[in-house]
Amino acid sequence: MATSTRLDLPAFARLRRLRATPSLRRMVRETALTPADFILPFFVTHGQDVRHPVSSMPGVFQLSVDELVREARTAAGLGVPAVLLFGLPAFKDATGSEGYASDGIVARAVAALKDALPDLTVITDICLCEYTDHGHCGIVRDGQVLNDPSLELLAQMAVTHAEAGADMVAPSDMMDGHVAALRQALDRAGHSGTPIMGYSAKFASAFYGPFREAAESAPQFGDRRGYQMDPANGREALREIEADLAEGADIIMVKPALAYLDLIRAARDRIDHPIAAYNVSGEYAMVKAAAANGWLDERQITLEILTGIKRAGADLIITYAAADAARWLNG
Repeated sequence: MATSTRLDLPAFARLRRLRATPSLRRMVRETALTPADFILPFFVTHGQDVRHPVSSMPGVFQLSVDELVREARTAAGLGVPAVLLFGLPAFKDATGSEGYASDGIVARAVAALKDALPDLTVITDICLCEYTDHGHCGIVRDGQVLNDPSLELLAQMAVTHAEAGADMVAPSDMMDGHVAALRQALDRAGHSGTPIMGYSAKFASAFYGPFREAAESAPQFGDRRGYQMDPANGREALREIEADLAEGADIIMVKPALAYLDLIRAARDRIDHPIAAYNVSGEYAMVKAAAANGWLDERQITLEILTGIKRAGADLIITYAAADAARWLNG
């Protein structure tokens, strides 16, 4: 005869009770991800009806201004409130002059977006790497990237974009003092109301590879480790964040996001300012590649990643998956 075993169990937490049904799980969910959390990056180029696919980033294109407006309108209709613009110039030179030209590609794109979609928040990337023939983020002399001369051109770029109608500027160059330089230049030019989102903790990351194809911005010699951060350094990242805030940054950023969730959380515990996190090109490309091979469910893994970034403490998430994620969340 089978012997029954009667357990006299001690009291313990019954955490599964609130996981039993979809309704219960929604009721106690701690982190709510919405399309309003997203900023969608775009790569804008000269021409008409241009949609040049980026091979390493399926679903991402180099777009002419007319196509950019169409894509931005679709994203805005899904509830994505903001875009981040990167420019591909008609020509490159040693000082990246199209980047701060009043008729440059980003200035044109900003004006077109604000005319077509006045409620859309348009943010512009402030950096020289896309516009220089050497591919570095500042002025180069004798093989060295110079800090202070670069600040003058970056500040000029910020003013040009603000005058075109940009709602926010985002310096990504990692020059020391860049936020202070932009703040002073914007204020002097009558744009004291233009906020700055600093790429405060931007690391010299291997996750940027696909971006450099999309932005055509790979350095022509050396690398960017002399100004972007060492991935091993966390305390230094917090110093960079504090420096940008002291210089007048309105929003700070951690870039990339996934390998640096600890720093997003550390920043969240330390500051009250808004925090952005950049779900960068390599992170996006890995998901796309795995999904294309049937190894991962793209929808589930994308939303899980974005939720994890927000749970870590990000208020804003810059992601190439913004439109798709918004569509999934709305559905």
